Amino acid sequence: MEIPYTAQPRPDTGLYNAKIGIWLFLASEVMLFGAFFSSYILLRVGAEIKDWPIQLLNVPIGTFNTAVLIISSVTVVMAWASLKMKQFSRFKVYQAITVLCALTFLGIKSVEYNDKFSHYEVWMTDGTRMTGHLEGKPKFLTLPKVQEKGMESIHFIPDPYHYSDSHEVKAEAKKHAKGHHDAVTIPVSDIKRLSAFTPAHSTYFAIYFTMTALHGLHVLGGALVMAYFFGPGSRMWHTDPTRFTNRIEVSGLFWHFVDLVWIFLFPVLYLL
Repeated sequence: MEIPYTAQPRPDTGLYNAKIGIWLFLASEVMLFGAFFSSYILLRVGAEIKDWPIQLLNVPIGTFNTAVLIISSVTVVMAWASLKMKQFSRFKVYQAITVLCALTFLGIKSVEYNDKFSHYEVWMTDGTRMTGHLEGKPKFLTLPKVQEKGMESIHFIPDPYHYSDSHEVKAEAKKHAKGHHDAVTIPVSDIKRLSAFTPAHSTYFAIYFTMTALHGLHVLGGALVMAYFFGPGSRMWHTDPTRFTNRIEVSGLFWHFVDLVWIFLFPVLYLL
């Protein structure tokens, strides 16, 4: 039994089965990410401005990753267009570039994640706050762990931007911005809280990791599908080129959605 409209479009809708399926799937994805964006807006509007972290993400890295995904949006269209023009070899080139862009995005994001795990904020007992790195850049350190180790003080390298009103810390931060790496010695008894930029740090980072990790899983899934069509899945081109071209179009629609989500995530999380 042959399933109708697997390659040719239905006369009433002008769509083949897979295209209808991907649009229904993307509709559910819009609701999923829409719920997260709505939650973010409500939480931010209801938060105190002084408690909402700002300028703690690497904007140049985020901008570069945005450019990577925009390039991949172009190459995924070029891959589909190459098949429409019966140019299979050019399809392979553009498909490879798209997969490479996806892996580049994930690689950069993993580096960014790794930095967050060794980037800290210190809440002082006098109410001041500062951000920076501990000497040696240990990961996932907290105040209870510091106290368990019997440490009497920590050596902290402040960022050029932080929340502290301490003149000493501001002076050290300026040195750090100019290439100096002098650490400030902070007694453990003066620390109220110590946290890396992990989900436990604040509501902001909980949302940041949830939304970017979910988006990253979509990037990974899209990369695996496109890599399959580049490799063993490309054999269909020689037996059923129309259906194979449709599959590339469907995977491209998913990829455009993934790129569009990042276009919203980047300004919301990095710039606002």
